[in-house]
Amino acid sequence: MSIQMTVAELAARLGHSAAGDAALVLTGVAPLESAGDSELSFLDSERALTAAQASRAGCLLIPEAVELSPGAWPGKCLIRVRHPRRAMAQAIEIFHPQPVAQPGIHATAIIGAGCQIGDGVSIGPQAVLGSGTQLGARTRIGAGCVIGDHSIIGDDCLLHPRVTLYAGTRIGSRVILHSGAVIGADGFGYVFDEGRHWKFPQVGWVEIADDVEIGANSTIDRGALGPTRIGAGTKIDNLVQIAHNVQIGAHCAIASQTGISGSAVIEDYVIIAGQVGIGDHARVQKGAILGGQCGILPHKVAKAGQPLWGTPARPLREILVQQATLARLPKTLKRR
Repeated sequence: MSIQMTVAELAARLGHSAAGDAALVLTGVAPLESAGDSELSFLDSERALTAAQASRAGCLLIPEAVELSPGAWPGKCLIRVRHPRRAMAQAIEIFHPQPVAQPGIHATAIIGAGCQIGDGVSIGPQAVLGSGTQLGARTRIGAGCVIGDHSIIGDDCLLHPRVTLYAGTRIGSRVILHSGAVIGADGFGYVFDEGRHWKFPQVGWVEIADDVEIGANSTIDRGALGPTRIGAGTKIDNLVQIAHNVQIGAHCAIASQTGISGSAVIEDYVIIAGQVGIGDHARVQKGAILGGQCGILPHKVAKAGQPLWGTPARPLREILVQQATLARLPKTLKRR
């Protein structure tokens, strides 16, 4: 869909005013280095100020702190905003609106007994809804999704094709699940006795709060005897494994290939980079930042509000001092 609008119209939709030729017609959005004279781009920090001034972009979203000095922005329209990256995200949604799904149930979908389906729901080809499933208003179920018995999905959710929810999964509103996500599979629970592993039955469930997004091929296991929980607003990347009875707080961000072991607790506003490993029963306190390939050992506590790195995880400053010391070690040994 081709969307065009003037700078003045865009600024109004973003809730700001424009400087420059507000009648300029914008045809789209583009990165700073390749934007043309009818496209919108953004300046995220003053470090890119020179590149922004040299850009061909017809309109720029810039931080409020950037001064509009005479002659600094020749021929450019400017919209000053508090958070340019967020404003750019809003602009992208304006220029690239998502297609509106037509409500209805495809003829090849299978709907179990006793399902409750809200107004405006869309169910795609070969989707399967188990008995007693509940779908909230305007929720979209993609092709080939499987929703287990007695699962509950709130309003305005989007399940991309081939998502699997095991029985009893509970999902809030405005949740996005990408293709291949598996929610509610059995946790990795076994008891070793008599020379073999005996399965510990996993009879819990998964609870996902409002405004969560879960990436492609990520997996969240059901609890053994209670819930595995994902807090409101948390964003989970592709290829993340979350084990049984893990408790994740609100507004966390978890990057790809992270693995979180059973019964770990991740408090609110935690940031977890790629390939992080968190041991069972560990706790990551509010606002902690775990750097890439960081390792939190079982039963350990990652302290609140500080960046951590390495395995076992240590405060970032401490790790950097250790690395600098190791780098100097060969020269130190030569002097002896």
